[in-house]
Amino acid sequence: MARRLKLGLALGTGAAKGWAHIGVIRALEEHGLVPDIVTGTSAGALVGGAYVAGYLDELEAWVRGLRWSDVVALLDFRFSGGLIHGNRVIDHLREGMHDLRVEELPIPYAAVATDLDFGTEVWLREGPLLDAIRASIALPGLFSPLRVEDRWLVDGGLVNPVPVSLCRALGADVVIAVDLTLQAQLARAEQRLAEKGRDEGAEQDWFRDLLQGMLDRFRAPKEDKDLLPSLIDVAVRSVNIMTERIARSRMAGDPADLLIMPRVADISLMEFHRANEAIPIGYEAAQRHGAELERLHAYLGRAR
Repeated sequence: MARRLKLGLALGTGAAKGWAHIGVIRALEEHGLVPDIVTGTSAGALVGGAYVAGYLDELEAWVRGLRWSDVVALLDFRFSGGLIHGNRVIDHLREGMHDLRVEELPIPYAAVATDLDFGTEVWLREGPLLDAIRASIALPGLFSPLRVEDRWLVDGGLVNPVPVSLCRALGADVVIAVDLTLQAQLARAEQRLAEKGRDEGAEQDWFRDLLQGMLDRFRAPKEDKDLLPSLIDVAVRSVNIMTERIARSRMAGDPADLLIMPRVADISLMEFHRANEAIPIGYEAAQRHGAELERLHAYLGRAR
């Protein structure tokens, strides 16, 4: 008897853009595609973890109701290890996901993190699920690293932004990957040209302005803000460039069987209150591959 083929779902990094993963999963469900293996990096680790834990409905309801003031309330600012500790976000998730362990989940799952000391890729395949998520989302400079056993772990997007390789290592025969970075640089450039000479909305860069206002207290009075990009702008743009380049390289070496790329370039790093925009974008991106999804469904021989 032929071995049943396993479907893997690799969800990539993207911070607030990551809510698009929810829409992608909803579209896959409509096409009868339920993954046998789920891997995630950063925001993908959060959404993927919630999905395999049976918490996706609750997560979607929560993030769809977030306002920017709610996001601010969840941020526990500090100036040690990172500007944001992250405990408030994890504490909220714990209310629904409790103290589940990765190895006890009904669907094999793993998150990607980075060893801060050695720069190596770390696959989190056991232990508390919320620890795996918290380590994977620890964006350097913004979220504090997490101590796991004898290692400080940070965001997995530094080494593997779209964890296709991890999906295959866990036994996936076919991999659907969701990438939120590859089209972002071009889209942002197009957007900047389109918006040139036009005032930005009051809320568009609220997070950057909030953090910059805090950091301005430490700025020398003689420094001219117009001469250089702000510290936050430099950090955010640098992370974007890095993850885009790494994703391009990793995907070239280990391509997915189907790559879905939601167009979420205009959602910035910490705009978590824009889930009502990101989720439909993810859904529509997956549906653009409707014919391929149907062929994949038939190939895997899954009952509708």
